[in-house]
Formats: sequence, structure tokens, C-alpha cells
Amino acid sequence: MDFQLSDDQRALRSGMRDLLGAVFDRDRMRAAVQRGGGVDRALWRELGAAGFFALRLPEEAGGVGLGLPEAVLLFEEAGRALLPGPLVATHLAAGLVKGAAEGEAVVTVAEGGGRPVADLEGADAVLVGGAEVLTGERLETFVAGAVPVRSMDPLTPLHRAEGRSAGAGASEAYPGALRREGALLTAAEQLGSAARTTEMAVQHASARKQFGSLIGSFQAVKHLCADMLARTEPARGAVYAAAVTGDPVEIAAAKLLADEAAVRNARDCLQIHGGMGFTWEADVHLHLKRAWLRAARWLTAAEAEEILAADLGPVRPLYSGSAALG
Repeated sequence: MDFQLSDDQRALRSGMRDLLGAVFDRDRMRAAVQRGGGVDRALWRELGAAGFFALRLPEEAGGVGLGLPEAVLLFEEAGRALLPGPLVATHLAAGLVKGAAEGEAVVTVAEGGGRPVADLEGADAVLVGGAEVLTGERLETFVAGAVPVRSMDPLTPLHRAEGRSAGAGASEAYPGALRREGALLTAAEQLGSAARTTEMAVQHASARKQFGSLIGSFQAVKHLCADMLARTEPARGAVYAAAVTGDPVEIAAAKLLADEAAVRNARDCLQIHGGMGFTWEADVHLHLKRAWLRAARWLTAAEAEEILAADLGPVRPLYSGSAALG
């Protein structure tokens, strides 16, 4: 099967990268960090106008009429740019919540299983179970019972929500396509972050000198950069393939690989940057913190491993005879 991007897909990805470079440049990102995250409504509307949320709605419903592979490309770019906000939930709710497709409404998700809810303050709706949506008085009640919790990512405020909707197990709250698509789009964000930290590491290694030499000439640094690429590309293949097939097992594998690539690449990028990578002036640590959060969303490593293990079927012994080997 050929997974090469078509010309239209390449143009879509390039256009989104150009758009994000214009509407969410580094100055705008740093401003978001300073105010403690939260959804920028103006930015949300710009994304809506560009078709980010309505990408997969049919044209007769006011959407773009594209599919999951194209959505993965856009979310990959969002991950590269560290675009904040409940992008996945709003995209999934484009056909469920009025104004979501246009970027006029912000929709977040309560996944259950005791997991915190991101960007709850200011949200216009909350996805809870299947296609259930909380709005109006039900949303107000839900928000009133939520307690702020410390977030490792300064761009992602979190709340702990109690009650039936928030306390249900994640596997019970999100059966079927909704949970699978949420996991895949989150994996695409992780892929974008992994690719971006690889680029950041190579750029820094090509410019930073130590002991009179570029640090990129040191064997240990070369190995780190090579390892980052070796994690990113298999994750890319898995994410793109899962977007085409929509297979639950392939989506689980894609999420597992993309989570590992995003987290470990960010760590290696920090290692290459040294102490300056942890400073507020740098962006490297922001990729690591966001990768940690995404790894706990929609489908965790343990849940993905359970899906993959179940697909293998019962384990059979390699040798069933009674005689001892050897």
C-alpha cells in the first residue's frame, strides 16, 4: 500500500503550517504562557474560518468534506506548533455542538477514569459519554463541581471533576469511533511534536560550540539525534497507516509509538540543549510537558498495550511435550 501524500494533502499540510506560523507565532505562544494558558477565542475563530474543525463534515453541512488522513495532517502541524486548547474535542464535536465547526464554540472532554478535564473554564460544552454533550445548566453544574488542579503544562489549565460523567471508566465513557479518533488525532499531535524537537535538536547541535567545536560533531550528540529520527519515522508510518485503515489495533499501536517518540525526543532535545533548555526563554521543555499530558489522554500506554495484547490471542507454549529440552 502506498502511503505517500498526494499533492492536495501536501498543499493542505503546507497551508496549515503557514497559517499557524502567522496566527500563532512564538510571540503569541509566549504571551499564552505568561497568562497561564486558556483558549484564545480570536485564534479559535481563525482556526474555524480555516476549516480546522469542520474539515471532516460533509460539504452540504458546511464542512470541507475531507477524511481522517487529512485531519491527521492538520493535527500533526498543531503538535509542531504547540497549539493550545481542546482541539481534538472541538474537532470531534463539530457536528454535535452549534458553533463548534466555525470556531465560535469551545468544546472540551471529560474522559472519565479520574482524569482531569483540560480547558474547562470558558468552555461552551463538554463531551462526556459517547455523543453526550453537556451545555447550559448541566454544564454549569458540572463546572461548579470541578476543582482546579496544578498542570505541568503552563498552556493547559486542568480541573478535577467529580460525579457520574467524570467518574466513569474511560473505556466505558468512550466506546467506538469517538475514542479511537480522539486517540489517533492526539497521536498525530505527538508526532508533530516529536518531529519538531528533532529539528530543534539538530539546529542547536549545528550552531552550538563547545571546546572550540560544534557539539553536532560529538559522537554522543550524533547518536541522540539519530535515535530521535529513528523514533519519529516509525511513529509517522503507524499514524498515517492507522488514519487510512481506522483499525482499532493499529490506532492503539500508533498512539503507543507516537507517545514514546514525543516524550523521549523531547527529553533528548533537552539533553542536547543542556541547562538552557529548562529556562523559560526556551521552548524545549514546553514540548516535554505537553507530551506528558497528551500521553495520558484518550488512550494511555497501558490501555494501548491491553488492546495490542488482546489482538494477539491466547499465548501458546513453544513446546508442549513432556520431555525436558536439551
